[in-house]
Parts: sequence; structure tokens; C-alpha cells
Amino acid sequence: MPHTERFSHLLTTRGVLVADGATATNLFSAGLESGSSPELLNVDNPDGVMANHEAMVAAGADIILTNSFGGTANRLKLHGAADRVSELNREAARLARAVADRAERDILVAGSAGPTGDLMQPVGDLAHEDAVQAFREQALGLASGGADVIWIETMSSIEETEAAIEGAAPAGVPVVCTMTFDTNGRTMMGVTPEQAADHFAKAPLAAFGANCGNGLGELIAAVAAMNTSMTCRLPLVAKANCGIPEYVDGAIRYSGTPEIMAIYARLARDAGASIVGGCCGSAPDHIAAIRDSLRDYSPGPAPELADIEAVLGLARVGPAHGRRPMRGPRHTAGGEFAGPAGAGNVSGDRGKLRLRRA
Repeated sequence: MPHTERFSHLLTTRGVLVADGATATNLFSAGLESGSSPELLNVDNPDGVMANHEAMVAAGADIILTNSFGGTANRLKLHGAADRVSELNREAARLARAVADRAERDILVAGSAGPTGDLMQPVGDLAHEDAVQAFREQALGLASGGADVIWIETMSSIEETEAAIEGAAPAGVPVVCTMTFDTNGRTMMGVTPEQAADHFAKAPLAAFGANCGNGLGELIAAVAAMNTSMTCRLPLVAKANCGIPEYVDGAIRYSGTPEIMAIYARLARDAGASIVGGCCGSAPDHIAAIRDSLRDYSPGPAPELADIEAVLGLARVGPAHGRRPMRGPRHTAGGEFAGPAGAGNVSGDRGKLRLRRA
């Protein structure tokens, strides 16, 4: 089947697709050092990169993202590798493609493209045509290595997102885009989920959504807002961090457990997402929990903000009451998750929002 058709075919036939989890945070075991470029591992330690892909496929992921998030020349120049864009992105896609082709089921290879790290004009110095060229060079490298789709992620501004979509077009494969709503329900550049959804509803995209962010509840709220505001019914993506990063015993760890990620996955489906995965901190066991949670699951009514806060927590500033602290799911003494307002265990009529631990 041509690359251009695989994404839509799998989404149509499977109904819901599970995306993989973290890349960089899972590559520290493969030799990645803090502050170094994960993309260099595509050449320096390809076996380590492939091992992460293989673990995600074994956990149940239908989509694996290439190790190329910082693969534009703008980012690679920080590591003295601005002249290696084509090589490193091609190798990133080639490694993921090799893993996908060995799998016993169809797996999509998504060519990850993150922000350039530069601010667009007029706020910053990056011109539109320069950003388009940066993303074009990356996208062509990813496509040459076998990517089924270009997966633009963690975007904050409308302007850079537009440049990334335009730059990805010459690759000739479908384009997926997700933005990050990590600042009081908006992106860092002030874009709301509703504004993003409305702006990109008619863009040449195969899917749109949210990733990363400031907690599971915030991402679900963003996806739900997109779902109610989009004028064009693009498939929606939810790819949240595995909870909140915490400094524990000298290392950064994420607060999300597999059980919490299972709850998040069902809420994401209720909110309208048809592609659900993890982002920073999400390991294979979290992806396996998402897969198990969504197997044979029928989405329920869209969750209200109060439901999301009660189950997964929210962290945002209100106009009158200041900051509401992030609250995660409550647990009973027996380890089961308590519902809103302590309403018993997490099974029952509103089990679409809450999941009993198996």
C-alpha cells in the first residue's frame, strides 16, 4: 500500500490508533547525555534507538515517532551538525521503518518534527521563508528514509505551525500536527485550543491535536475544546506527558503510573481523540496500559471540565481565585482510584471517566 494511503487506511480500519511514548527520556539508557542531541544517536547508537521503537511496538503502539524531534538545521547547529539534516533525519526514519517492517502487524512510521527553537517574525528574527526551508529539508529527509507521515509536534505559535505545514508538503506524505497548551490553557504564545482548531480546520492535515503540556488533565481539556470548536472534522490526537515531572533522588521522574495513563486514554477517547499516546516520561508499560484500556472501549459523553479536574487534575489560573493547584487522581486504601468528590471506586455508571485497577 502506498505511504500516502496507509495512515487513513489504518485509522479507518482500526477506529482508534495508539501512538508511542517518549523518545528522548527513554534514550538515556542508550547513552544519551543531558544537553546532547538525541538525533546523533541515529548514527552513533542505532541499536539503542531501534530498541526503543521495538519496545513501543511490543507494548501495542500502532504509530512510532522517529528520533528526529530536533532535526531542523536550527536545532542541530547547536550541536555542530547543521550540515547533517538530511542524513540524520533519513537515518531516523530508516531505523523506525526497519522496526515497523519487521512487526507482525501494520505499524505507521511518523517523522517527528519539533519547533526550530527560534521565534518567528515579528516577535523574533526567524522569517517565514527560512522556517519553511528548515522544515522542508527535514521533511524530505524523513520521507527519504521511509516515513509514512510527517508528524509536526509541540508547536506554540500559529506562524511557525503554518511554516512547518508548508515545509512538510513537498515530502508527499500526510501531515499530522499537534500543539502544546502548557500555559494556563494556552500555548506559550497565547493560542487557545479553540483558536488553533478553527485556524487549522481547513489546513492540509491528516490529523490535528495536542501533545506534551502541563499535565494529563490540561491536555484532555485542550482536546475536548478542539472537538467542540472545529468546523472541519479532522481526526484528533492526544499525546500527553506521563503526569508531571518531579525531582526525585537526584533525577527527574514523571508522576504518571500505567493505571493513571489508562484513565487518561479513556478520557481522551471521550473527549474526541482517535489517536492516543504518550509524550515525555511515557515508557512502554504506560503505552501497554493505554492499549489495554482502549481495547473494545466505546467512547462515552464528552467530559466536562469539572469531570477532568476531579479525575486527572488541572493547573490553571482563574480570574478571581488565583492558581488552582494540580491535583491528581485520589486513591483508596486498597489502591483503587476514587472518583469525583470521593464517589467510591472507579467502576460504575461513569466508568468511562474512571477505571478500576485490574
